[in-house]
Amino acid sequence: MAEQNDAEDRTEQATDKRRHDAREKGQIARSRELTTVFVLFGGAMAVRMAGPALIHDLADVMTGSLRLSHAEIFSSNLLPTRLADIIVTGLKSVTPILVVGGLVALLGPLALGGWNFSVDALAPKFSRLDPMAGMKRIFGTHGLIEMLKALGKFGLVLAFAIAAVRAKLPLMLGLSQGSVASSLATSADVIYGIFMLCCAATLVIAFIDVPLQLWEHGKQLRMSRQEIRDESKESDGSPEVKGRLRQMQQEVARRRMMEEVPKADVVITNPQHYAVALKFKPDTMRAPVVVAKGVELVAKTIRETAAAHGVTVMSAPPLARAIYHTTKINREIPAGLYVAVARVLAYVFQLRAGTAALTPPADLPIPDDMKY
Repeated sequence: MAEQNDAEDRTEQATDKRRHDAREKGQIARSRELTTVFVLFGGAMAVRMAGPALIHDLADVMTGSLRLSHAEIFSSNLLPTRLADIIVTGLKSVTPILVVGGLVALLGPLALGGWNFSVDALAPKFSRLDPMAGMKRIFGTHGLIEMLKALGKFGLVLAFAIAAVRAKLPLMLGLSQGSVASSLATSADVIYGIFMLCCAATLVIAFIDVPLQLWEHGKQLRMSRQEIRDESKESDGSPEVKGRLRQMQQEVARRRMMEEVPKADVVITNPQHYAVALKFKPDTMRAPVVVAKGVELVAKTIRETAAAHGVTVMSAPPLARAIYHTTKINREIPAGLYVAVARVLAYVFQLRAGTAALTPPADLPIPDDMKY
């Protein structure tokens, strides 16, 4: 009952981390039926291509084995040499088929799930030695499903085989009317055709089994909402830790921003709620850049830092709000504020040169879409 409730709670799709961990443990989607299809078709193609040469070589081996001379039969030195030659010739004949079959057997599983080597999968699992668990697997729901699948596969292959034999039956009945050589060649073609139709049955089974294995694998990796939350905490830390890290990052960013205030040319204020610090170097900058900005306590700190380092602080509420809401730190001001900021900087530069007017510029032009 507990396992059933646990399965019902696992309603969420597996995360990337869950899939990665499962892959490291060797838990990947595999289809035995797909591997069987690769092996059968690959072996059939290899036999089809290397078959004539194989038959010719085996015929030579058989002929040579039956034509031993009197000296070879009764000589303890010549007979082993002759037998070794026969064995080497036979192995050379079947090597291409064995190589192709081996390669296909290795590459077949890679078609679903790809290459994966896991040390955890090689470790012994003593739970598999539990006889009760084994009985549950055999006589439980999983065992019943596997038995039905096996019966279904057997029935499908049998149906294809019967259909193939019926299709080739007239040709098989006429074999007695031909010569021995032609009858053997025809028999080989008939057997090959029946075998390929049986392989086609396994291909149909693979088309059914592959999506089923993918679905079962995804079902096994499903997670409950609590598992997702626990994984998130494990990966990113608890909300308290993340909040503390965020606060520390903000403090570091604010400290770096305050270090740029003494390098600014002017600080424009609201005057109490907003403060933005601008820097402009005509030789290296296309437009003034915001090096610091803030509201309330941060704005107060910017004003105090600027005053302590002799940076001009000027009250221009509409312009301060416009710059604050439209420009990020270390970015150029928008083109719509060029004229207003140019007047402010002209006043600041004149103030430094001692030629400024008695009052700062007023009625600064602010575009309607930048008024806040």
